[in-house]
Amino acid sequence: MDRKNSGVGVLDKAVKILGVLESGPHSLSELVAATKIARPTAHRLAVALEHHRMVARDLNGRFILGPRPAELAASAGEDRLLAAAAPALTALRDATGESAQLYRRQGDMRICVAAAERLSGLRDSVPVGAALTMNAGSAAQILLAWEDADKLHRALSNARFNAAALSAVRRRGWAQSVGEREPGVASVSAPVRGPNNRVIAAVSISGPIERLGRQPGRVHAAAVVATAMKLSEFISKKN
Repeated sequence: MDRKNSGVGVLDKAVKILGVLESGPHSLSELVAATKIARPTAHRLAVALEHHRMVARDLNGRFILGPRPAELAASAGEDRLLAAAAPALTALRDATGESAQLYRRQGDMRICVAAAERLSGLRDSVPVGAALTMNAGSAAQILLAWEDADKLHRALSNARFNAAALSAVRRRGWAQSVGEREPGVASVSAPVRGPNNRVIAAVSISGPIERLGRQPGRVHAAAVVATAMKLSEFISKKN
Protein backbone atom coordinates (compact mmCIF):
# COMPACT_ATOMS: atom_id res chain seq x y z
CA MET A 1 0.00 0.00 0.00
CA ASP A 2 1.19 3.54 -0.81
CA ARG A 3 2.33 5.06 2.47
CA LYS A 4 0.51 8.26 1.49
CA ASN A 5 -2.79 6.41 1.24
CA SER A 6 -4.64 4.76 4.10
CA GLY A 7 -6.81 2.62 1.87
CA VAL A 8 -9.88 4.68 2.76
CA GLY A 9 -10.21 6.68 -0.42
CA VAL A 10 -12.60 9.39 0.70
CA LEU A 11 -10.52 10.10 3.80
CA ASP A 12 -7.29 10.25 1.81
CA LYS A 13 -8.84 12.75 -0.60
CA ALA A 14 -10.15 14.92 2.23
CA VAL A 15 -6.71 14.97 3.86
CA LYS A 16 -5.16 15.85 0.51
CA ILE A 17 -7.47 18.87 0.26
CA LEU A 18 -6.51 20.00 3.76
CA GLY A 19 -2.84 19.60 2.89
CA VAL A 20 -3.19 21.82 -0.16
CA LEU A 21 -5.01 24.50 1.86
CA GLU A 22 -2.07 24.71 4.25
CA SER A 23 -0.32 26.85 1.62
CA GLY A 24 -3.16 29.38 1.49
CA PRO A 25 -6.53 30.10 -0.16
CA HIS A 26 -7.59 28.07 -3.22
CA SER A 27 -10.55 28.34 -5.54
CA LEU A 28 -12.32 25.09 -6.49
CA SER A 29 -10.46 25.04 -9.81
CA GLU A 30 -7.15 25.50 -8.03
CA LEU A 31 -8.01 22.69 -5.60
CA VAL A 32 -8.81 20.37 -8.50
CA ALA A 33 -5.52 21.24 -10.23
CA ALA A 34 -3.47 20.76 -7.07
CA THR A 35 -5.10 17.54 -5.84
CA LYS A 36 -5.97 15.88 -9.18
CA ILE A 37 -9.33 15.01 -7.63
CA ALA A 38 -12.33 15.11 -9.98
CA ARG A 39 -14.13 18.45 -9.74
CA PRO A 40 -17.50 17.11 -8.46
CA THR A 41 -15.73 15.03 -5.81
CA ALA A 42 -13.44 17.89 -4.77
CA HIS A 43 -16.43 20.21 -4.44
CA ARG A 44 -18.44 17.68 -2.43
CA LEU A 45 -15.55 16.99 -0.05
CA ALA A 46 -14.65 20.65 0.39
CA VAL A 47 -18.24 21.56 1.23
CA ALA A 48 -18.45 18.64 3.66
CA LEU A 49 -15.22 19.78 5.34
CA GLU A 50 -16.67 23.28 5.52
CA HIS A 51 -19.75 21.91 7.27
CA HIS A 52 -17.48 20.45 9.95
CA ARG A 53 -15.46 23.70 10.18
CA MET A 54 -12.30 22.01 8.96
CA VAL A 55 -12.51 24.31 5.94
CA ALA A 56 -13.88 27.85 5.60
CA ARG A 57 -14.17 30.52 2.89
CA ASP A 58 -12.32 33.80 2.59
CA LEU A 59 -13.88 37.10 1.51
CA ASN A 60 -13.55 36.06 -2.13
CA GLY A 61 -15.22 32.68 -1.66
CA ARG A 62 -11.99 30.69 -1.88
CA PHE A 63 -11.46 27.70 0.37
CA ILE A 64 -9.15 28.17 3.37
CA LEU A 65 -8.37 26.13 6.47
CA GLY A 66 -11.17 26.48 9.01
CA PRO A 67 -10.94 27.04 12.77
CA ARG A 68 -11.56 23.44 13.82
CA PRO A 69 -8.02 22.04 13.27
CA ALA A 70 -6.53 24.74 15.51
CA GLU A 71 -9.20 24.12 18.14
CA LEU A 72 -8.44 20.40 18.16
CA ALA A 73 -4.71 21.01 18.39
CA ALA A 74 -5.15 23.44 21.25
CA SER A 75 -7.43 21.13 23.20
CA ALA A 76 -4.97 18.27 22.77
CA GLY A 77 -2.10 20.41 24.02
CA GLU A 78 -0.26 20.03 20.71
CA ASP A 79 -0.35 23.63 19.53
CA ARG A 80 3.28 24.70 19.56
CA LEU A 81 2.44 28.36 19.26
CA LEU A 82 0.13 28.39 22.27
CA ALA A 83 2.60 26.31 24.25
CA ALA A 84 5.30 28.92 23.67
CA ALA A 85 3.02 31.95 23.94
CA ALA A 86 2.53 32.07 27.71
CA PRO A 87 6.19 32.47 28.73
CA ALA A 88 6.91 34.72 25.73
CA LEU A 89 4.03 37.08 26.51
CA THR A 90 4.93 37.14 30.21
CA ALA A 91 8.50 38.13 29.32
CA LEU A 92 7.19 40.81 26.93
CA ARG A 93 4.87 42.18 29.60
CA ASP A 94 7.69 42.34 32.11
CA ALA A 95 10.03 44.03 29.60
CA THR A 96 7.55 46.69 28.51
CA GLY A 97 5.39 47.05 31.61
CA GLU A 98 2.27 46.65 29.42
CA SER A 99 -0.33 43.95 28.87
CA ALA A 100 0.63 41.53 26.07
CA GLN A 101 -1.62 39.51 23.76
CA LEU A 102 -1.49 37.00 20.93
CA TYR A 103 -4.16 37.21 18.22
CA ARG A 104 -5.18 34.85 15.45
CA ARG A 105 -7.51 35.67 12.61
CA GLN A 106 -10.77 33.78 12.31
CA GLY A 107 -12.81 34.92 9.34
CA ASP A 108 -13.60 38.61 9.70
CA MET A 109 -12.59 38.72 13.37
CA ARG A 110 -9.40 38.36 15.35
CA ILE A 111 -9.36 36.19 18.46
CA CYS A 112 -7.19 36.72 21.52
CA VAL A 113 -5.73 33.24 22.07
CA ALA A 114 -3.23 34.10 24.82
CA ALA A 115 -2.54 37.05 27.11
CA ALA A 116 -0.36 38.30 29.95
CA GLU A 117 -2.04 41.09 31.89
CA ARG A 118 -0.26 43.98 33.53
CA LEU A 119 -0.14 43.20 37.23
CA SER A 120 -1.16 46.62 38.53
CA GLY A 121 -2.21 50.09 37.53
CA LEU A 122 -4.26 51.24 34.54
CA ARG A 123 -4.31 48.59 31.81
CA ASP A 124 -6.05 47.52 28.65
CA SER A 125 -7.56 44.15 29.48
CA VAL A 126 -8.30 41.77 26.58
CA PRO A 127 -9.37 38.37 27.92
CA VAL A 128 -8.45 35.14 26.18
CA GLY A 129 -11.25 34.23 23.81
CA ALA A 130 -12.24 37.84 23.11
CA ALA A 131 -13.26 38.42 19.48
CA LEU A 132 -12.27 41.84 18.14
CA THR A 133 -12.86 43.52 14.81
CA MET A 134 -10.43 43.37 11.90
CA ASN A 135 -11.30 47.00 11.12
CA ALA A 136 -9.10 48.67 13.71
CA GLY A 137 -6.06 48.18 15.92
CA SER A 138 -2.41 47.35 15.30
CA ALA A 139 -3.00 43.58 15.47
CA ALA A 140 -5.64 43.86 12.74
CA GLN A 141 -3.14 45.78 10.63
CA ILE A 142 -0.59 42.99 11.05
CA LEU A 143 -3.06 40.22 10.21
CA LEU A 144 -4.13 42.05 7.03
CA ALA A 145 -0.89 43.65 5.81
CA TRP A 146 0.44 40.60 3.98
CA GLU A 147 -2.88 39.43 2.52
CA ASP A 148 -3.46 39.08 -1.23
CA ALA A 149 -4.24 42.37 -2.95
CA ASP A 150 -7.84 41.50 -3.81
CA LYS A 151 -8.68 40.34 -0.31
CA LEU A 152 -6.91 43.36 1.17
CA HIS A 153 -8.86 45.80 -0.99
CA ARG A 154 -12.16 44.39 0.24
CA ALA A 155 -11.09 44.35 3.89
CA LEU A 156 -10.02 48.00 3.76
CA SER A 157 -13.48 49.21 2.76
CA ASN A 158 -14.58 49.46 6.40
CA ALA A 159 -11.20 49.80 8.09
CA ARG A 160 -9.93 52.75 10.10
CA PHE A 161 -6.53 52.40 8.37
CA ASN A 162 -5.70 52.51 4.67
CA ALA A 163 -3.47 50.80 2.12
CA ALA A 164 -0.67 53.32 2.67
CA ALA A 165 -0.61 52.50 6.38
CA LEU A 166 -0.35 48.78 5.65
CA SER A 167 2.43 49.42 3.14
CA ALA A 168 4.35 51.13 5.95
CA VAL A 169 3.65 48.13 8.20
CA ARG A 170 5.13 45.74 5.63
CA ARG A 171 8.17 47.96 5.19
CA ARG A 172 9.08 48.31 8.87
CA GLY A 173 7.72 44.96 10.10
CA TRP A 174 5.46 46.26 12.89
CA ALA A 175 2.29 48.28 13.41
CA GLN A 176 1.04 50.79 15.94
CA SER A 177 -2.34 52.30 16.68
CA VAL A 178 -3.40 55.21 18.88
CA GLY A 179 -7.07 55.44 19.79
CA GLU A 180 -7.95 53.41 16.69
CA ARG A 181 -9.72 50.44 18.26
CA GLU A 182 -10.79 52.16 21.47
CA PRO A 183 -10.47 55.78 22.62
CA GLY A 184 -7.56 56.27 24.97
CA VAL A 185 -5.84 52.99 24.09
CA ALA A 186 -2.58 52.54 22.16
CA SER A 187 -0.93 49.35 20.93
CA VAL A 188 2.06 47.93 19.06
CA SER A 189 2.01 44.62 17.14
CA ALA A 190 4.31 42.40 15.07
CA PRO A 191 3.78 39.28 12.92
CA VAL A 192 4.32 35.67 13.91
CA ARG A 193 5.11 33.56 10.85
CA GLY A 194 4.67 29.84 10.24
CA PRO A 195 7.11 27.46 8.52
CA ASN A 196 5.96 28.72 5.08
CA ASN A 197 6.61 32.35 6.15
CA ARG A 198 2.87 33.07 6.16
CA VAL A 199 1.64 35.38 8.92
CA ILE A 200 -0.35 33.19 11.30
CA ALA A 201 -0.69 35.44 14.36
CA ALA A 202 0.07 38.85 15.80
CA VAL A 203 1.89 39.63 19.05
CA SER A 204 0.74 42.86 20.70
CA ILE A 205 1.15 45.06 23.71
CA SER A 206 -1.55 47.56 24.65
CA GLY A 207 -2.22 50.17 27.28
CA PRO A 208 -3.42 53.73 27.87
CA ILE A 209 -2.15 56.45 25.53
CA GLU A 210 -1.14 58.53 28.54
CA ARG A 211 1.50 55.90 29.31
CA LEU A 212 2.44 54.60 25.83
CA GLY A 213 2.37 58.01 24.14
CA ARG A 214 1.35 59.03 20.61
CA GLN A 215 4.21 57.05 19.00
CA PRO A 216 4.31 53.82 21.03
CA GLY A 217 6.31 52.01 18.36
CA ARG A 218 9.35 54.19 18.96
CA VAL A 219 9.68 52.80 22.46
CA HIS A 220 8.24 49.30 22.24
CA ALA A 221 8.49 48.03 18.63
CA ALA A 222 11.88 46.38 19.14
CA ALA A 223 10.66 44.28 22.08
CA VAL A 224 7.41 43.28 20.33
CA VAL A 225 9.23 42.34 17.11
CA ALA A 226 11.81 40.31 19.04
CA THR A 227 9.05 38.36 20.80
CA ALA A 228 7.25 37.68 17.51
CA MET A 229 10.49 36.48 15.92
CA LYS A 230 11.20 34.13 18.82
CA LEU A 231 7.74 32.59 18.48
CA SER A 232 8.19 32.28 14.71
CA GLU A 233 11.53 30.53 15.17
CA PHE A 234 10.11 28.20 17.82
CA ILE A 235 7.16 26.96 15.77
CA SER A 236 9.30 26.60 12.64
CA LYS A 237 11.72 24.22 14.34
CA LYS A 238 11.47 20.55 13.49
CA ASN A 239 10.11 18.36 16.28
